[in-house]
Amino acid sequence: MNGKRFFWLVALSILWLSCAPLAAQSGSATPDGRFLRWDKNKDNRLSRDELPLAIRGNFDRVDADRSGWISVEEHSKFLNRNAGSSDGLPAKTKTQKNLAYVDQGHERHRLDLYLPQSKSPPSRLPLIIWVHGGGWKNGSKDRFAHLNSLLKRGFAVASINYRLSHHATFPAQIHDCKAAVRFLRKNAQRFGLDPEKFGVWGSSAGGHLVALLGTSGEVSELEGTLGNLDVSSRVQAVCDWYGPTDLLRMNQQAGSKGKLDHDAANSPESLLVGAPIQDVPQKTAKINPIQYVTSDDPPFLIMHGDQDRLVPPQQSQMLNDALKAAGVSTTFILVKGAGHGLNSQRDRQQPVDFFASQFLDPEKTNE
Repeated sequence: MNGKRFFWLVALSILWLSCAPLAAQSGSATPDGRFLRWDKNKDNRLSRDELPLAIRGNFDRVDADRSGWISVEEHSKFLNRNAGSSDGLPAKTKTQKNLAYVDQGHERHRLDLYLPQSKSPPSRLPLIIWVHGGGWKNGSKDRFAHLNSLLKRGFAVASINYRLSHHATFPAQIHDCKAAVRFLRKNAQRFGLDPEKFGVWGSSAGGHLVALLGTSGEVSELEGTLGNLDVSSRVQAVCDWYGPTDLLRMNQQAGSKGKLDHDAANSPESLLVGAPIQDVPQKTAKINPIQYVTSDDPPFLIMHGDQDRLVPPQQSQMLNDALKAAGVSTTFILVKGAGHGLNSQRDRQQPVDFFASQFLDPEKTNE
């Protein structure tokens, strides 16, 4: 190798290495805890091999510029892809952030409420409540991809936080969700909501919680004691996206394709229960929404990817079968080729259409 070629190879390598962190610093994004944890060689970028095995399938989606690595900005943009911020909301949307749904409660007892304002609004707005996922140990009300679609269709929308598993074990999570429903129903006149048209929608752990809301209306041991006990926690429609049901069967159903040991002491399921789930089967069984199915449950739409390697699709199939056996109106859509996440426009539109069929006149929108 001649001296000139060697010089340029060294110079370009130094420039490339030095520009990576500068590029990260030049944007508005800063590395969060996950990015820093995954960035094993501390070069301010993530290679495919640095990602946890269970989420490597997302690498090409996050690597927007096809550089072969994920920058801090790309990581941040992907995490906030579902953000339901006030930016870009339909005109005249009324937003109320961080409403306390439990007086003097936990810091997570907060919800955001979005009210569409149209030229001729109905006397009362139907409400869709979003319950976030995150393995019952992560997640926030601040990220919600479907906010605008629902607002434009004429729905009020609430996005809620609930206590995570490191704050409290089950049944704290369902107690919180029910408390949020009761708060919104108690204040329906104040917010202009129709208390008889409450729908819930959640994904993954949120899917589990909305399924439980749908099947355990007024089940005393799951109601809790958090505020407004004089009103009902029942909901009138449920959309469950790939939520777990029978935690004790998840490992068996996932088989060798599973990406998580659900029975492990540090699994999301065991952290939710407060012990390895197979060691406390009776307590774990109480988490299963199938245990509470009755004929008066509201209509369900259940959607699950057939390639989900985190929550086996059989979990949703069992719930659908139990609802159908009880005579409950239910639709189960097994999405071909989808993993743990539903990202196509068609998949995202189906729940909006489902809620519209339950609560709105045909073709009704807020536009």
